[in-house]
Amino acid sequence: MGRYVVRRLLQMVPVFIGATLLIFLMVNVMGDPIAGLCGDRQCDPATAAQLKREFGLDKPVWQQYLTYMGNVFTGDFGTAFNGQKVTELMSTAFPVTIRLTVVAIVIEVVVGIALGVVTGLRRGRPIDTSVLLLTLIVISIPTFVTGLLLQLLLGVEWGWIKPSVSTDATFSELIVPGLVLASVSLAYVTRLTRTSIAENRRSDYVRTAVAKGLPRRRVIIRHLLRNSLIPVVTFIGTDIGALMGGAIVTERIFNIHGVGFQLYQGIVRQNTQTVVGFVTILVLVFLVANLLVDLLYAVLDPRIRYA
Repeated sequence: MGRYVVRRLLQMVPVFIGATLLIFLMVNVMGDPIAGLCGDRQCDPATAAQLKREFGLDKPVWQQYLTYMGNVFTGDFGTAFNGQKVTELMSTAFPVTIRLTVVAIVIEVVVGIALGVVTGLRRGRPIDTSVLLLTLIVISIPTFVTGLLLQLLLGVEWGWIKPSVSTDATFSELIVPGLVLASVSLAYVTRLTRTSIAENRRSDYVRTAVAKGLPRRRVIIRHLLRNSLIPVVTFIGTDIGALMGGAIVTERIFNIHGVGFQLYQGIVRQNTQTVVGFVTILVLVFLVANLLVDLLYAVLDPRIRYA
């Protein structure tokens, strides 16, 4: 197991470098950040040249990238065009988005797997058909529509929640935004669990466990569910990074100043340092989440061994 982890960590290095290089190149060709700094009026050549020197934009792109990567390994993600350190923006944005992601993942796992197990064990019955139709509706409706409807009904019309979240964004305030963020993923988790449960239910090891007279609950939890969760865990592992990076719409609707909000502001204002810095952290989140998912396979299925 230790050798496998070391090998995976070494494989993550070129993936991290390649992903950050691609992001850096894409962000640096999306527009002229100096023009964005000057607003509607065009900068005079002297001012533009001074700003480029100040932010290192007068150097070749490859040199800018090497400088950026060298600073990253020292914990310096650069300075935004407003003079604020990117790490300061991260220190306020990431805790909020992490709490939002935790709420979304908990809802996704608890509700999605529970519905998937129930429908998988009762495949073809009315409850199965009803849940399948409900998940199809959730997948078909865009996230911004779901968010606006819940905000209008629960916040404005019925007054059950605050229409917008405070700056601190406590866990209780993030339940509805977390539900909106997790809605589509919850539907996919439900369908994945249902399909996996229905397929594995006919497997020989399940029939053997039933023939031995084991209690139904133990057969479902100990034998059927553990093996059925492998594709679900794969999806959830990749979904963690997607939820953190894809929270732009949800955070805009509920006025949450998290990672999505900062990414949106950075893209609109062509603030390359902010965008590259935040996406660099999201790449690390994806890589670590995928490593943890691979290690979790061996916990769910004892037949899987890593050398």
